[in-house]
Formats: sequence, C-alpha cells, structure tokens
Amino acid sequence: MRARETQPVDAPRRSALSRPVKNPSTTLRESPAEERELQRGLTNRHLQLIALGGAIGTGMFMGSSSTIHLAGPSSALVYALIGFFLYFMMRALGEMLLSNLNYKSFRDIAEDLLGPAGGFIAGWTYWFSWIVAAMGDMAAITAYFQYWWPNIPKWLPATALAAVLLALNIIAVQFFGEAEFWFALIKLIAVVALVIVAVALLVSRFVSPDGDPATIVNLWNDGGFFPNGLMGFLGGFQIAFFAFVGIELVGTAAAETRDPCTTLPKAINAIPVRLALFYVLALLAITTSFHGAKWCPG
Repeated sequence: MRARETQPVDAPRRSALSRPVKNPSTTLRESPAEERELQRGLTNRHLQLIALGGAIGTGMFMGSSSTIHLAGPSSALVYALIGFFLYFMMRALGEMLLSNLNYKSFRDIAEDLLGPAGGFIAGWTYWFSWIVAAMGDMAAITAYFQYWWPNIPKWLPATALAAVLLALNIIAVQFFGEAEFWFALIKLIAVVALVIVAVALLVSRFVSPDGDPATIVNLWNDGGFFPNGLMGFLGGFQIAFFAFVGIELVGTAAAETRDPCTTLPKAINAIPVRLALFYVLALLAITTSFHGAKWCPG
C-alpha cells in the first residue's frame, strides 16, 4: 500500500512592501500613449524626501502652536497617534499601487474597484482638498511675510506663491522632484536645528528674560500633561490632522518614479521613524522650552 502523495503547500504570501518584485518592467504594461505621458523622472532620493516633506509643512511650523495651546505637552501624543494610523493607511495604499503598476494614483484604484463614479469622486475631492490646503499655505506664508516685512501688501506673497506652485506643476517632473527635494531638506534641517537648540537650552538650564527656565518639568507643570483635560486633547486632533495633508504624495508620485517596486516600500516603511523623530521630538522640544502660560496660538 503506497503512501498518499501530498501536494506541496505554498509558502505564506508576504507583503508587497516587504518582498522584492522581480522584473518590474514585465509587470508594467503601458500603452505608448501612457509611456509618453509619464516620464518616470523621479529617483529614490526624490521619493524619500517627498514622503518626509509631505508630512512636514505649515501645519507643523505654524499650526502646531494651536495644537499645543489646546493639548499642551500631550500634543506630541496627538501627532504620534495620527501618524500611527496614517502609517497603516500608507501601507495599504502602497500594497494597492504595487499590486498593479498601471495604477498611477489612488484615483485609478477607486475607479478600477468602485467604477467610474468612485474614480470621479476620489479625483475631484482630492483636488478640492488641495485647493483648501493651498489657500491655507498662502495665508500662512502671508502671515510670515507680514511679520518680517509688515509694509508688503498681503496680495504680493500670495500671488508669488500661486505662481511658484503653478510653475512647479506644469514643468517636467524632474524639476518638481528637485524642488520638493530641496524644500523638504530645508524643512528637515529646520526641525533638526529646533531639537538641537531645545536640548542645548535644557542642558544649559536656560532662563528666559521673563524668568521661565527651560526644564523637563514643563511637561507636567501648569495643569499637567493634559492642561485642558480630555476636550483639549481631543480638540488638538482637528488641527493636527491638517498637518499631515500631503503625506499621500509619496503614493501619487510613485507613478513618476523610475523603480517604484524598490523606492516606494523604502519610503513608506520609513514613515514611522521619521514621524517620531521630526514630529514627536520637535513638539516635546517646544513644550519643554517654554512655560505653559506661553503656549499661545499664532
């Protein structure tokens, strides 16, 4: 009596973001029209900095003051929780984009899985969200200009920003990638400098002209870690969510990347560490450097 022959059991399928994709060029089947449309001029360094710069913007440099005013030191926890859930959203987006390299953005995914209506709604709502975000950035940049150069008309920096945004989006993708790379690098350097200065203030036991020392006890003094209670903590989420508008750019830029099967997983898998370093540490640095009564929006 012969033993029954058993069929080999397939190994568990690994995530597309954790396994290499062999011969990505054979997976990508584009028509000649699509090849002319997408130049794929972005490299790994472009996508890495787009992923970082998309999550750090005016919502961090200006909007975080309102979050700190509401949530106090717990604002670091607010940003950490939002970043935690957004990481899994980006993992899901990356999985879907790598499942079919003909997808150019999540609008194509919605149209493929939900039909033309789903793609239409996803595309236009995303367009509208960026119109609102652009208006917010214009208002923030105008406020910065008014602080340093109060005599400049408000319409001038807003018009200049609109012209720059238009130029970056109509020229070749290589120029867009370079601009995003250097702008993100500037923001990265600014955040790192902020953390270094805060650590120096703590180590040197700096005392402000008002007599307020830079000390770690600022995290739990003046009302504690949650100075405005649960409602203040929850109110911080509304403002903090705006700071993360742009984190999805790494997904929309993947279709313009030369090797998305390699660069997209690297960019997405690095999101948690980057958010922890550049959001949580920066907010903790701010809240330890100032007395709780000085946490004012604006």
